[in-house]
Amino acid sequence: MRILVLGFTGYLGAHVIERLRALPGAQVLGGGRSPAADLDVDLARVSPERLVKALASAAPDTVVNCAGATGGDAVTLAEVNARGPAVLCAALREAAPAARLVHLGSAAEYGPGTPDAAVTESAPTCPAGPYGATKLAGTVAVTGSGLEAVVLRVGNPVGPGAPPTGLPGRIAALLRETDGGPEAVLRLGDLSAYRDFVDVRDVARAAVLAATAPGPLPPVLNIGGGTAVPVRDLVRALAALAGFRGRIEESTASAAGSVRSAQVSWQCSDITAAEQALGWRPAHTLDDALTALWEGGRTP
Repeated sequence: MRILVLGFTGYLGAHVIERLRALPGAQVLGGGRSPAADLDVDLARVSPERLVKALASAAPDTVVNCAGATGGDAVTLAEVNARGPAVLCAALREAAPAARLVHLGSAAEYGPGTPDAAVTESAPTCPAGPYGATKLAGTVAVTGSGLEAVVLRVGNPVGPGAPPTGLPGRIAALLRETDGGPEAVLRLGDLSAYRDFVDVRDVARAAVLAATAPGPLPPVLNIGGGTAVPVRDLVRALAALAGFRGRIEESTASAAGSVRSAQVSWQCSDITAAEQALGWRPAHTLDDALTALWEGGRTP
């Protein structure tokens, strides 16, 4: 079985390809801009013709697309999150039409949730900003491609190697920079939002199951923790792991706040369909993920 992982050097992609390479009998290729890539592919800029040739040479049975942007301006987000999947699907239809495509989407595609309710895959999508909108555009390109494809709508990944571009990684970085004494102050934005956090290792396991499952899969599957957790609780848990004895200050005017967080106060995914289709449920608790993050676990 030949499996191509695009975006294999990113936070999610690195965990996915590590787990795939542990599969017996699988030939796993990495695609991206890294010098270590088996396939030199930049989905944001590659021409359709060149991508067709690259995919034809790789001849994958399955493609796992982990390439994506979580930050940047609207143009950057659109190039990576919307154009990338669209070009990939068009090239796959020509170069490897029988290949399965596993695409990593985002729970941000749903937009603001309803407090005390978990969103299912059939819920309307109403993203709150450019990130969610461009991820949704990528999902539409995949589900309407005519390929054998599944989109994994991932919640808020946390765990070993979490980058500072996301909330858990940013908080961990701030805690490492402070002495943590009684006089220390951690100034953050509004922490009142609820988020569905999922261990990055569980996301990788879901991607592997989707890549290797027999038969067709539903077009979209939620991959999350299945529980809405106050962001404030995550921050306090990380602070406790760090031995932080200072004061945590919240301010809606803080530069550390997130516009996206302010627009979406509640997020929780119903993960029943993933259990039915893949036999998948999270194996790691949030405490497991935060401990692995704080103790220095790196992205593979």
